Amino acid sequence: MVFSRHGHLAALVATNMGALARHKDTRMGSGGVLAESGQSSGGKREWFIRLTLVAVCAGFWYGPLNAVSFPLLVIACLIDGGLQRFGQALKLPLVQALLVLCVLLLIRLPWSELPLDGRMKWLKYFMLLFIIPFYLLLNRQRLFWALAGLVTGYFGVLAMGFYQWQVMGVQGIPWLNMSYLSFSAMLGVGVIVAANFACASRSIAGQLAGATVALALLFIQFHQSGRVLLLATLISVLLLIMLRYRHALKNMLVIALAVITAAVVFALSSPVFQERLALINDDMALLQQGQYNSSLGYRLAMWDVGVHAIAERPWTGYGTGMARRYFDQAIETYKGGIYKDLPAFQPTSHFHNDWIEIGVHIGVPGMAVLLFLYWGWYRAFQSARMALLGAGLIGFLGLAGLTDTFLIFSRTPILVLLITGIALHWSIANRNDAAA
Repeated sequence: MVFSRHGHLAALVATNMGALARHKDTRMGSGGVLAESGQSSGGKREWFIRLTLVAVCAGFWYGPLNAVSFPLLVIACLIDGGLQRFGQALKLPLVQALLVLCVLLLIRLPWSELPLDGRMKWLKYFMLLFIIPFYLLLNRQRLFWALAGLVTGYFGVLAMGFYQWQVMGVQGIPWLNMSYLSFSAMLGVGVIVAANFACASRSIAGQLAGATVALALLFIQFHQSGRVLLLATLISVLLLIMLRYRHALKNMLVIALAVITAAVVFALSSPVFQERLALINDDMALLQQGQYNSSLGYRLAMWDVGVHAIAERPWTGYGTGMARRYFDQAIETYKGGIYKDLPAFQPTSHFHNDWIEIGVHIGVPGMAVLLFLYWGWYRAFQSARMALLGAGLIGFLGLAGLTDTFLIFSRTPILVLLITGIALHWSIANRNDAAA
């Protein structure tokens, strides 16, 4: 009865307030119209921001779409007052590192390749700055939209890749211009996120669900040709297990042994993995003959020339965008020209190593900033109370970057940045709930 009376009283008050508001609007004339117009404009702006977040999180897999969605992200941030809140993003070591890296690349532009000369892959470093407007746009109300877009996009791409593998017999996703390496990398991130969920969940059902998803994604990854990415995934998962169960040695050994056993079973059941494994022997045989026209030999040659370039100009590098040109010129005479035929084996694109690539561009300072970037990235997860996930994902990025310029060749760094931004705001929302 008490709740009923209060309910009737609240309804009465609401009715009277509505009548007063209508009366006030009638008296105000055009003023009421302006207020209503302002609310309508604010609602449209909010929907524009939400749809932009969905477009970025779900559509970044398709490269040409980024040319539209990323500028829209910046516009959305500006109309949302992002410039006034820029200091919030600047407090993040991750953002600081990205800005310093891009400033160094800009400083060395006078020594760069000509705009129409080369593939200008180094420009992709600047794409990583999208995390600034993305982070500034997120709040509690918009978090759902970003997360929904990210999950929908991920599983949509996963479905495409699964179809290509099972039905078409093709690795990667040609529809998205996505190589088997990029697809393998996104699978690796999924494995790590699912494994982290299994490790962090307090319920048996959550642990089983996370482990099942992780094993399913790992099984698919074993049927892609990315050997190093697969190894990076396994090492990162084992790192997660070690950190999670470091105080329970028995549990750690049992779970790690289970992961290794599953990996062995997947390896024995995968013709693709066995074929790629057999290629290592072929690569070693070619190396013993002094031939570098193989996957392994080519990378060893690239690293050899790259380290030589850094040793020549350790503090300045050869200029932003000059890595490709330097290699093609240096191999004509370096070590008697033993690598000079490599461009015929594979056109020069980058140094297949994040550290060497940055070092050739802008020297040791750039390599130091790269270290700062990885540290700041991990600190972002740590501040979000997701240090375990951060260790797995940043470890995966670091390991993958040892054999490829992973920060610029793959969509995976963008995926991890999106996860980072969502994790940070998820943590903020949880802390606010706890304080309320």
